[in-house]
Amino acid sequence: MWDKRLTEIFYYICIKEILKGNRPSNHFTKDGWLKIITNFKKETDKAYSQRQLKNRWDALKKEWKSWMKLKGGDISLGWNPIKEPLMHWMIGER
Repeated sequence: MWDKRLTEIFYYICIKEILKGNRPSNHFTKDGWLKIITNFKKETDKAYSQRQLKNRWDALKKEWKSWMKLKGGDISLGWNPIKEPLMHWMIGER
């Protein structure tokens, strides 16, 4: 079950791997996924598979895209101004 804590841990682990160059295009590298799986297990004590983590990644990406479509240009709707630019960068809109 994905709660807020697990999602934030996953989010920041993914950002670390992106910054390390383990997502050179639109997909994490094999090594990137291995590090995400390993670090997620270390930080949460939960052994999620790559498929489970990828499904969460895809769900977050879909949720973010829906939010951006709904939001349009209005910045007063409550999106986190720190995370929003990171999400642009994470999903490949660099």
